[in-house]
Amino acid sequence: MPETRTAALLGATGLVGSCCLQHLLQDSSYNEVRVLVRRPLSLRHPKLRIIEVDYEQPFSQAAALGADDVFCCLGTTIKKAGTREAFRKVDFDFPVNAAAIAAEQGAKQFLLITALGANPESRVFYNRVKGDAEQAVRRLPFAAVHIFRPSMLLGDRKEFRPAEKAGAAFMTSLSFLFVGKWRKYRAIEADVVARAMVYAAGQRRSGLQVYESDAIQEMGAHG
Repeated sequence: MPETRTAALLGATGLVGSCCLQHLLQDSSYNEVRVLVRRPLSLRHPKLRIIEVDYEQPFSQAAALGADDVFCCLGTTIKKAGTREAFRKVDFDFPVNAAAIAAEQGAKQFLLITALGANPESRVFYNRVKGDAEQAVRRLPFAAVHIFRPSMLLGDRKEFRPAEKAGAAFMTSLSFLFVGKWRKYRAIEADVVARAMVYAAGQRRSGLQVYESDAIQEMGAHG
């Protein structure tokens, strides 16, 4: 009888997270998919377990993070968050707290989305916060930590972001220019990132794995 695994997903209502949820539900290697959300989901599926959680009090649902593979697709923008402090809470505090709990609960793999250019030494606040999150998560005692650094994400968002939509159109129109070492700067479909995450989890590589956007694009083709 083939081995089955459990998955936990944070950020299931976001652009990448919603795609990731669909791929996890379709993946026969998972017999249970736990989704930690702040608001109820209308989606129903035999493998789906919906768990409402207050990210300010993550320990209230600690056991749910004791899955084999934990996928973290949490993220926002400084504009949407309102302040730098609020942005850091969503993009650093919530993912890192969840990762620490998952490690304590015995999770084997933690898969985290950050961003192209993530670096704790960056002069850009956004990239610095993403880099700080990577650094904190990679110190935790997982069998494997997978970090995904996608370029600009393409896909249908629930909220309208005119500047981002214009930027995505611009990046897409010039994608032919991004070749060789510049290929990682091409805009990438959110669904491709989600497929790459599920594919990477299935490969079960150990240790720290960091995927730049061009590698994510290639992995997504296998997913």
